[in-house]
Amino acid sequence: MAPVSTKRILISNDDGIRAPGLEILERVARQFSDDVWVVAPEDEQSGASHSLTLTRPLRVRELGPKRWAISGTPTDCVMMALNKIMADNLPTLILSGVNRGGNLAEDVTYSGTVSVAMEGTLAGIPSIALSQCIRPDEPVYWETAERHAPEVIKNLLDEGWPADVLMNVNFPAFAPDEIGGVRLTEQGRRQMVGTNITERVDPRGFKYYWFGLGREVGIPGHQTDLKSVREKWISVTPLHLDLTHHETRQALQGKIERAFKA
Repeated sequence: MAPVSTKRILISNDDGIRAPGLEILERVARQFSDDVWVVAPEDEQSGASHSLTLTRPLRVRELGPKRWAISGTPTDCVMMALNKIMADNLPTLILSGVNRGGNLAEDVTYSGTVSVAMEGTLAGIPSIALSQCIRPDEPVYWETAERHAPEVIKNLLDEGWPADVLMNVNFPAFAPDEIGGVRLTEQGRRQMVGTNITERVDPRGFKYYWFGLGREVGIPGHQTDLKSVREKWISVTPLHLDLTHHETRQALQGKIERAFKA
C-alpha cells in the first residue's frame, strides 16, 4: 500500500460549519497541506448517516476563500465538493470531524461524520473520520484530539490502506496526558434493545423524547473501539465498504438457488 498524498485536503463534518471540532480539524489539516478546503453543512446534521437531499434544492454559501457552507447533509457536502466546487482539481485526502462525541460500534451506521469518509472512499479518495469522545457532565477534551490527531493521521498516511477501506479514529474522553497510545481495533457492539429513551414534558404539556445509548456488549478476547477508548487508548478502526457476509452467502447460495429451480 502506497503512502497517501496530502497535496490537497477537503475537510467536512456533521456538526456544522461553526463547530469547534471543525476549527480544530482545519488547524490539524494545515500541518499537512497549504491547500485545505472546507465544505460543511450550514447547520448541525448529527445522525444524518449517509443520507442525500433529494426533495428540496440545496443552497451553497461561499464564506471565504476555499470555505463553503451547504444547506444539506454531510454526504451532500462531499458530493457538492467533488462534483462542483472542486471538480476541476479533486482533493487527495478527505478528513471528517472532529466530531463532538464518539462514533463507536453501531454509531458508524448513523454517523454523518463517518459518512463523509464513506462518500470520499466511494469516490476513490482516501478518507479518515475523527471523533472526540465525551462523558456526561465532563468538559469536552478538544485538546486531546488536537494534540494527538496529527501523529495518528501521519502514521496512517505513511502506511496507506486499501481503496475500499475508510479509517475511523476515536479519541478517548480524557486529558491528552492520560492517553495510553493508539490501538488498531474492531467495531464494537452495544445492546440496542437496552437503548435509553427518556420521556419529558414540554412547557405546553406535550410529551417529547430523547434517545440515549444502549448497553455495551463485551466480546471476550476482542479489542473493540468501545473497550479501547474506555481504557484511555485512541481507537483506529478500518471500516470496509463491502457489507456482504461472504460466509453466509456461500452457505446459502446452493440451497436458495436450488429451491427456485425445483
